[in-house]
Amino acid sequence: MRFIIRTIAAAAALWVAIQFIPGIDVNAPTNSARYWGVLLLVALIFGVINAIVKPIVKALGCAIIVLTLGLFLLVINAAMLLLTSWIAGELDIPFHVDNFYPAAFWGAIIISVVSWLLGLFIPDND
Repeated sequence: MRFIIRTIAAAAALWVAIQFIPGIDVNAPTNSARYWGVLLLVALIFGVINAIVKPIVKALGCAIIVLTLGLFLLVINAAMLLLTSWIAGELDIPFHVDNFYPAAFWGAIIISVVSWLLGLFIPDND
């Protein structure tokens, strides 16, 4: 159940990023069942990428992350959003991020902040 709630929260964070960042698009009729389905599917892909690829990239870039006092994590988050866009394109999912800066960079920041805020309301069950 917690996984489903976190996926819905990630979809909501993606929706917020789509509303504010012009380079992030879902090519489906707004507020249709297909639109929200695409958001949920992209949130699932984004979650899988963040669970599998992101730790590997963080481990490889550990020295740069320390050297930049963590600011390189913004670059990693933007790259994960671009990777999500590429995978969605390969799977014929109508989600697209135009470029690294400003779309992926600011989109990743918005998604991170909104996910963090929504995560405050999701119980940890620990």
